[in-house]
Amino acid sequence: MDCRMDGCAIGSNGSGSKSCGPLSDYRIPDYILKPDSERVIVDNAPSCPVVVFINSRSGGQLGSGLIKSYREVLNEAQVFDLSEESPDKVLHRLYANFQRLKSNGDLLAIQIEKSLRLIVAGGDGTASWLLGVVSDLKLTHSPPVATVPLGTGNNLPFSFGWGKKNPATDQEAVKSFLGLVKEAREMSIDSWHIIMRMRVPQEGPCDPIAPLELPHSLHAFHRVTGSDELNVEGYHTFRGGFWNYFSMGMDAQVSYGFHSERKKNPEKFKNQLSNQGTYAKLGLKQGWFAPSLTHSSSRNISQLAKVKIMKRPGGKWEELKIPSSIRSIICLNLPSFSGGFNPWGTPGTRKKQDRDLTAPYVDDGLIEVVGFRDAWHGLVLLAPNGHGTRLAQAHRIRFEFHKGAADHTFMRVDGEPWKQPLPSNDETVVVEISHLRQVTMLANGHCKSKSVEEPLTPSSHGHENDDSDSLEDEDEWKEGRKKFGAADTFKLPDEVDIAHLS
Repeated sequence: MDCRMDGCAIGSNGSGSKSCGPLSDYRIPDYILKPDSERVIVDNAPSCPVVVFINSRSGGQLGSGLIKSYREVLNEAQVFDLSEESPDKVLHRLYANFQRLKSNGDLLAIQIEKSLRLIVAGGDGTASWLLGVVSDLKLTHSPPVATVPLGTGNNLPFSFGWGKKNPATDQEAVKSFLGLVKEAREMSIDSWHIIMRMRVPQEGPCDPIAPLELPHSLHAFHRVTGSDELNVEGYHTFRGGFWNYFSMGMDAQVSYGFHSERKKNPEKFKNQLSNQGTYAKLGLKQGWFAPSLTHSSSRNISQLAKVKIMKRPGGKWEELKIPSSIRSIICLNLPSFSGGFNPWGTPGTRKKQDRDLTAPYVDDGLIEVVGFRDAWHGLVLLAPNGHGTRLAQAHRIRFEFHKGAADHTFMRVDGEPWKQPLPSNDETVVVEISHLRQVTMLANGHCKSKSVEEPLTPSSHGHENDDSDSLEDEDEWKEGRKKFGAADTFKLPDEVDIAHLS
């Protein structure tokens, strides 16, 4: 291994003229990565050892190009294609080897484990997959994670300053990114546990639980405890986690349509811009810009579910009143949704006092609950101080579905949607979200996320007296909708791509 590689200056997306340093700073010797490799003597431990996970199926052909460049720049054995090997197998093998080497007094293994950083390139679903694996390992010191935007929404990388546009894949771009990873600061974020309990559907095309095709962040489990009120024959439990958002309703339906189309015709989805255009067309096609005319009220959240929240740890459950017109509900942990928008915004002083709201920190144990009425309502995110209908902040939230007007709805977790069957008989489907623990991310210079350890600066508060927001009032919103829907009074700014809007 040649440890005398040239340094590399950080490019226009970097932090000034800092150098990434010698590439030996990032390389990990074979014997650390492969338990059966011969041990070698290395003069100095790498200062920023990385393990890289890339979804070769993300970003059209970009994923494969990134794999090639990273393997040329680093040790080939520290770069993994997620279409060939899952991150849980890689990390379990790596940390088992760490333990073996440390027990034999290997100082290099101790230093590399302590300073290890992970890089994941893919969509939000891919990043969440890796975060879930890291969380499940329950390590004393979990490796922090940097995310490379390689999907359609790219909310996770955007939240932590890594941008939202698909990156260049040449060696110089890879070296620049490594330099940023080396300089990045660690930031803890909340992870959220989601549990879904339902009676197993008896028919449908999907296996093992028909007719569900759940994201890999949700896993089937056996019944939980004997005291569980749904612990009866025929009920199944799914458990998982998320870091960015859980959503239900119109945005999840648009996302489901997009993923279904991409599955059928993958060759048509190899360009980020055209993917976003397809996303926007699906929103129009499904009628979400005029749902009051095209959709029955059975799609409204208040018709589908009873919603309960627990505002603080150890508090009492209380029913959350959902306005009758809300057709999409988002439980948001990070300040980025639908390609970079912040649906929560910054509540004004009066709203904070009257409704017990706080700033949206990513490590405060609270999740922001936001509602939307239709796609036009989503367009207010483009306006100064624009945001959705702030419904609540909660430590836990529960959705209870009983037999009603609809036989299914659509749900989405961190970019991965599914079609969820609802009860057809005297049954109950329960989805409950609660605070779990924290994971560590790597934050770049343009980080949007805020920590309770670093209070918001005056400039990031925006307009502190944002008390005149008409979107909190149903009647005022009806008047506002006319303005937003009129072509002569509302025009998208030239720099805004409507394709980001679900």
